[in-house]
Amino acid sequence: MRMRDLHWLEYLIEASCLGLFMLSAAMFATLLQHPASPVAGHLSTPLGRRVAMGIAMGLTAITLIYSPLGKRSGAHMNPAVTLAFFRLGKIERHDAVAYVAAQFAGGTAGILAAAFLAGGFVSHSSVNYVATVPGPWGWASAFMAEALISFVMMATVLGVSNTPHLARFTGVVAGILVATYIVIESPVSGMSMNPARTLGSNLLAHSAYSLWIYFIAPPLGMLLAAELALRRRGHSWVRCAKLHHTFDVRCIFRCGHAPAPTESVG
Repeated sequence: MRMRDLHWLEYLIEASCLGLFMLSAAMFATLLQHPASPVAGHLSTPLGRRVAMGIAMGLTAITLIYSPLGKRSGAHMNPAVTLAFFRLGKIERHDAVAYVAAQFAGGTAGILAAAFLAGGFVSHSSVNYVATVPGPWGWASAFMAEALISFVMMATVLGVSNTPHLARFTGVVAGILVATYIVIESPVSGMSMNPARTLGSNLLAHSAYSLWIYFIAPPLGMLLAAELALRRRGHSWVRCAKLHHTFDVRCIFRCGHAPAPTESVG
């Protein structure tokens, strides 16, 4: 492999996407949950706070997916997503490795940036660096929940993105699922679905004991969805590893989209 085969800009953009997502998560959690926040006083119930957080993070995900950054990198923002697309044959091995490394670096940088900008607000117990830890039902329930939501997310993304008349809505559907999971599932596992999203937060929150759940369950769920898609549809069914593919932006993946039509010169 030659240096020119490495797609450095895409790797940097992918790191930036998850970094921005984590920065947004920490800032919204502080705004919605910290007792000193004037907004938190109007959200008196845990459900109300989860609904507000779900809307905020769902919109953040949608914005990033459809942004110029997301269009360029594909906006995986998750090693489990990248591994699933690698299993589907849409990503070169060196790109998959670089994407996963970029995601861990970006996620950690994002929460560190939030801690630097907001100081003690992000470290307060009400925010706790937006760490993801098992709920009162224990680690087994958290593990199963993480695997399930990851499976549903990947299966849905594959189904929508590879249906021509629905493909442009993939980012919206993914964002809606993120919002729904935060509202419904987060009491069970904290709603990670993403090893790179959890690493930095849990290390800062001294919650490394639960990292194994979020390192194993999300990839397991998404790889299962990818495997089922392969067995039912085959490699050729999956068009691209981008969540939102456009023809005016470079694609570094094994893309199955036909080139954009060009006007003939008469």
